[in-house]
Amino acid sequence: MKRSFRLVLLAAVLGGGMPLTASASAAAAVPEVVLVRVADAVTPATARFIQAGLKKAESEKAALVVIELDTPGGLADSMRQIVQDILASPVPVAVFVAPGGARAASAGVMITMAADIAAMAPGTNIGAAHPVGAGGQEIDGKMSEKVVNDMVAHARSVAERRGRNADWVERAIRESVSATETEALRENIVDVIAEDVADLLRKIDGRDIPGKGKLVLAGAKLVEHEENLRTQILRAISNPNIAYLLLMIGLAGLYFEFSHPGAIFPGVVGAIALILAFFALQTLPVNFAGVLLIALAVVFFILEMKVTSYGLLSIAAILSLFLGSLMLFEGDGPAGRVSWEVLLPTVLVVSAFFAGVAYVVFRAQFHRPATGAQGMIGEVGEVKRRLAPAGKVFVHGELWNAVARQPIEEGRRVRVVAVKGLLLEVEPLDATV
Repeated sequence: MKRSFRLVLLAAVLGGGMPLTASASAAAAVPEVVLVRVADAVTPATARFIQAGLKKAESEKAALVVIELDTPGGLADSMRQIVQDILASPVPVAVFVAPGGARAASAGVMITMAADIAAMAPGTNIGAAHPVGAGGQEIDGKMSEKVVNDMVAHARSVAERRGRNADWVERAIRESVSATETEALRENIVDVIAEDVADLLRKIDGRDIPGKGKLVLAGAKLVEHEENLRTQILRAISNPNIAYLLLMIGLAGLYFEFSHPGAIFPGVVGAIALILAFFALQTLPVNFAGVLLIALAVVFFILEMKVTSYGLLSIAAILSLFLGSLMLFEGDGPAGRVSWEVLLPTVLVVSAFFAGVAYVVFRAQFHRPATGAQGMIGEVGEVKRRLAPAGKVFVHGELWNAVARQPIEEGRRVRVVAVKGLLLEVEPLDATV
């Protein structure tokens, strides 16, 4: 009897504990979806942000990563890094071109093609992936053929791996074609059209992802991966326009400090700006010929203060500054270069600043002293005691001992021609200098 009672009691305890265990297991089984929003040009900061989101999803064993994408394109190197990270991710990745009105242009095409699931929202478009050179100009000759063929080979490889329309991707690169969301779905460019992220999760729930298993997204918890302060700062200064402005501010600040030692504030601001600029330049495709031309411009402005060139060195400096600014970055498309709206005003303002400082220094070096012994030369006074040859003159509000090479009567006006200690040498005002 006792044994039977114990068995019944044990069964009751276990039976009572089963709902709790099942409930905990069910809570632990709620799938997690990591959302990464990208609404900017593709830069090194963008690549790091997406990479961090993928690592977060992997560490938290998320069921899916959704990259909500809206980009005009960007840097080829950053795009390739993002594609590599997506292809290597053990967590399924969906790239969703959204919200309505968004686009996946240029580098965005390749990022979308690399996803396990490619999706678009109504009113979006994808395409126009033809590569361009530094400054946004077309790449000519053999170099154009080389760059385009390399991009096409990469794009076709990614598209074929994901089972998408490789021919269309090639046309997007060679001919800059673009497609709406309905055309993209019809042409097997994307896999699904969804109104928003929630609608996307409903439509792809249960899909098999080759090598990654079946998506289980029912009741999924959406967790947005947000930028930290470091990423925000990096993204801001990695913009070629911001990096360029920081470089110009840094050079101008240090130049002013060296020209006027002790000002302190311009030197501090210039040093900080220059350090931030160097940090940004490490993340951008920099043409060192542009850097050298900008440095040469600063050298020319400094030489203008030392050499009488009648403005020729200033003209050479302005030309070097303009060409260096134009050649500074080698990025693809508008996102990878300094815009004309920033470049031209900056060159004009910086050139005016450097030229103005050089003029002030030049004027100070060659202007006649206004104080001290040298400042007395050329001053006009009046004879108070006849000079024969020594006497007294009243100059600059003071009575001075003076000598002259010829007798000069009291009351006559004289000009100071030399100062010897406390003795002035003067001549009649009407005498020839």
